[in-house]
Amino acid sequence: MQPQQAEVPVMEVNMNLLGKLESLGFPRARAVRGLHYTGNTTVEDAVNWLIDHENDADIDQMPLVVINLDVESPQPNDITEAIKLKEQELRDRVCMKNRDEEKKLEREREKERIRAGKALLEAKRIAEENERKRLLALRKAEEEEEKRAREKVLKKLDLDKLERKQALGLPLENRAAKPPLPSIQEEKSSLPVKSITKADHMRECLRSLKLAYKDDNAKVKKAFQTLLIYVGNVARSPDEEKFRKIRLSNPKFQERVGSLKGGIKFLELCGFERSEGDEFLVFPRDKVDVQSLNTAGSMLKSALTNPYFGLLEKMKED
Repeated sequence: MQPQQAEVPVMEVNMNLLGKLESLGFPRARAVRGLHYTGNTTVEDAVNWLIDHENDADIDQMPLVVINLDVESPQPNDITEAIKLKEQELRDRVCMKNRDEEKKLEREREKERIRAGKALLEAKRIAEENERKRLLALRKAEEEEEKRAREKVLKKLDLDKLERKQALGLPLENRAAKPPLPSIQEEKSSLPVKSITKADHMRECLRSLKLAYKDDNAKVKKAFQTLLIYVGNVARSPDEEKFRKIRLSNPKFQERVGSLKGGIKFLELCGFERSEGDEFLVFPRDKVDVQSLNTAGSMLKSALTNPYFGLLEKMKED
């Protein structure tokens, strides 16, 4: 038993138009279908249909042609040229569509780049704003500390002036106008005694280092920067042993910190300890105090950025 064959369609065509399509290079099977499905109107309509249906599965299946319609249709003399122009127009339309798609994709990519750039700028702005607020808070704290120190100095100067007048036998004040003042000894004994903290020792250590090398600002700056790196590394990664151990004989360490007055002392105040026959400075893990290290870091940053760091303490001594 033979397999059943697909039914071959019967189509009507104008043989005159069919000949023109074949002269343009279209296979007969395609030309017949183009004319049949456009109603045998014009060659141009048939070409447009063939372009739209060139991917049909049965486009090359040869139908049965049983009727030769002799339908009069407009046949311009330049029909071939018109079809060529139409084909070119279709190709141009496809190219334009591709260009539009590419432009659309490029606009989307540009929007994404702009969005990512804005997000990056916003993150940078927030980071800068946080850093600005931190510096303002640090500067405010320093100003308040300096204000308290100035008030203490002025008060001491007044007491010294009063003591000198008493020693010289000069009148102190108009006692008729004001009640008698307490004695100098009583005034001194009433002054609050401020306990010296570890932070005070750290500040004094940095102040002494700065004054000891006041003629070499570059050396002082490099020392403060190196100390800030050591302290910052331990504060950020206290579990990293490599950040908690410094070889004292390291040439760079000696050049920047070890050979300077107060350099090693500051690290010891932060928590480093000498070990292994004074060969290393080691920061024990169980003694790491992040808050104290942050205080030391803020103090080092102040020493680096504040040109008057340590001068007020020197004035008080003088």
